[in-house]
Amino acid sequence: MKKLGPIILGIIIGAVAMYFYFHNTKHEENMSETTAPKGIIKSNEITVLTKAYTPRYDSISNNFFRGVEGGDNRSSWYSLEDLRSFLTLAEAQAKDLGYTMNGVRIYPGAHPSLQDRDGYTTFLFVPTGYENTSEGRMSNMSMQPSNNDIPGANGFDNGEVGDPPGANYPQ
Repeated sequence: MKKLGPIILGIIIGAVAMYFYFHNTKHEENMSETTAPKGIIKSNEITVLTKAYTPRYDSISNNFFRGVEGGDNRSSWYSLEDLRSFLTLAEAQAKDLGYTMNGVRIYPGAHPSLQDRDGYTTFLFVPTGYENTSEGRMSNMSMQPSNNDIPGANGFDNGEVGDPPGANYPQ
């Protein structure tokens, strides 16, 4: 019976340690789901940044969109469903092309002007990532993965223009 005390004490200490270990693991998983990504800015910062862009926008709009009501497009709207679908497809295509997708680069672009439609500015989403290489290659030992555009990958351009096109933040 004298040896039973340390065994029971060991079981109790082990149970308490396991409780705290699993409790902390679950807490860390929940924290990672709600942790804000780098780059989150407040609405007043958005206002400052969009106002700072105004001289550039005015220069472009005044030179190329004279006589067009509302001026050039200043923003694009994308549905969550379309963005999620694009990201899922882009990751799958990157894998097929031998790359690991690690982000998206956004390029400004412009649709061509047609007789019945002005060529508004748009924003193009292009997948970025790094090429998958075998882990045994010595040449890649010191290189870190890059954020380059994935060659041959499809991009995404399906944004709706602002309302009106030249409207600034907030709309």
